[in-house]
Amino acid sequence: MNWIILVIAGLFEVAFASCLGKVKETSGSEMYWWFAGFLVSLTISMALLIKATETLPIGTAYAVWTGIGAVGTAIIGILVFKDPASFWRIFFITTLIGSVVGLKFVSH
Repeated sequence: MNWIILVIAGLFEVAFASCLGKVKETSGSEMYWWFAGFLVSLTISMALLIKATETLPIGTAYAVWTGIGAVGTAIIGILVFKDPASFWRIFFITTLIGSVVGLKFVSH
């Protein structure tokens, strides 16, 4: 169950990073709504990470949480923010996914 909580925490990390991206692209009241989304997503992500670390090793949990956030944010960057999608960028995103999955399998 805590692995599911950890994955959800990672998805909220993607959400708060994406909200930050939108904050810098907007102004006025729209910017404040994105900033509010950032704060809510950050709070939920951290709370879920804390919950997941009750039974998962902190090093593994943090690495998986960060990996999900990094991969998800890179993909959102490519799809939403028009970041470059070069061969090497996709290659290293793929290796990061493999590393996160590998951590899951070697953790007890």
